[in-house]
Formats: sequence, structure tokens, C-alpha cells
Amino acid sequence: MTDTTGRRRFAEEARAERPDLALLCLLIAAEADPGLDERGFDAAQIELDDLAGQLPALDRHAAPRLWAEALAGLLGGRYGFRGSPADYRRLESSLLDEVLRRRRGLPILLSVVWLEVARRAGAPVYGVALPGHFVVGFGDPYGPHALADPFDGGRVISEEEAGLLVAGATGTPLSATAFSPAEPLEIVLRVLNNIRAWAAARPERSGVQLWAVELSLLLPSHPARLRYERAELLVERGEFQRGARELEEYADVIAPVEPEAAETVRRQARAARALLN
Repeated sequence: MTDTTGRRRFAEEARAERPDLALLCLLIAAEADPGLDERGFDAAQIELDDLAGQLPALDRHAAPRLWAEALAGLLGGRYGFRGSPADYRRLESSLLDEVLRRRRGLPILLSVVWLEVARRAGAPVYGVALPGHFVVGFGDPYGPHALADPFDGGRVISEEEAGLLVAGATGTPLSATAFSPAEPLEIVLRVLNNIRAWAAARPERSGVQLWAVELSLLLPSHPARLRYERAELLVERGEFQRGARELEEYADVIAPVEPEAAETVRRQARAARALLN
């Protein structure tokens, strides 16, 4: 799959009425591994289907905790899906095909596995984008529900325990809105943010940071500052002319509300062009 084909497909899927979360995550993985093709996509989707087929038969209206425990028993117990601190140091922990292969990943990618398997089995499931630690909810987000932590093998947790997880990761308390369901594109943007952060800490992997930014820019809703990050990366990677042009375009966007910041960005653009001489 070429970069152009993959990105066009990513943009189209992101604008679909019901975006396919698994497909979008696989298209992200294909940026990291150009060898991941349609056959690899199909294999991942088939594995998710197969895992769903191994869940015990439960009615959609079964107690949320029963659904949570069934997923934990299958994915965390029988197949060993879980995470560890070491997984934060690996790019593979943010790539769905690798998480399915290794049975290891970041909380959000493990949650994607839980979400996709549970959804295929007919469970009332949703993602919960807690600050610093993604988990999965079963049942009614505004009524009876159960929370599970895929990073800990799917352990069922209370909202109080979730608050402790967040406090440990961020040092801040939870608000009531933190338990609202996360939409698929929110999840995708957070996956890409994790990849950007991973690559930003490794200057030699600026190419990874660049494609993560560029995919984020294809989402219907994204932070405007990503345009500035892309321009900076282009300059860092020696594409001075393109980087300078995009810095100037970003300066034009922010000038009406942040004139001083816009002038700083224009100075960066002039400095980038000077490197051409």
C-alpha cells in the first residue's frame, strides 16, 4: 500500500458516518510498516472476529460486570493481553497489528482490542479516555456500568480506583465528565498523540513524528497547533523551503488573535529560509 493510498483511505474512513476504529488503527500501523498490506489488515480483523467468537454467550442486557469478567477471562487470562512499564518504550505498543501479535501494548491499544472484540460479541461497550490511562466501560455510561483496565489484564475497577490510577499518572483529580464515552476519532487522535510523544523524545525518529502529525491533520477535528509542529519538523529535517512556507501560513492564521506569537513564527520562517543560502 502506497503512502498516498493509505492516507487517502485514512481520511475517507475518518469522515465516514461510523468510522471503523480497527481499520483506522491498522492504517496507522501501516505508516510504521509499509509492508503491512491488505492481507495483514484482513488477518488482524479475522483475529478480532475469532476472539469474539470465543466469548461465552451473553445477552446484551447481561450485567455489565459479567461482560467485563468474560473479556478479562478470555483476553487477559487465556491469551495474556496486558501491559507493563516497558511497553511505553516501544513504538510497537501503539500499533494494533503488533499488539495483537505480542499481546502487549499501551492502555489505549489494549483497550482498542477489548472494544473491538466486545463490540463484535454484541456487548454494550465504550472507551473511557481517562487522563493518562485509558480504560473500557461496559453497560450504560450514565447508569449501571462496570469499568475494566485492559493494561492490568482486564481487571474490573471502581471509579474510585480509576481515580487513583489517574492521580498516579497525572497528579490531578478526576472530574465527573472523565467517564463519558470516547468517540472513535478521539481514540485515534490520542493514539497518534502517543506516537508523536514517543518520537519527540527520540530526535532520530523525527520521521515517525512527522507521519503521526500528518495523519492527525487528516482528522476532521484536530488542534491547529499541529500545523506549526509539522512546519518545525520539516525545517528540522532539512526541508527549509516547505517548512518556511508552512510557518508563514500558520503565522497568518494566528495573527488576528496572537500577533506577537505570529511575528515570532515569521522570524522562524525567515531563519529557515536563510539556511538555504
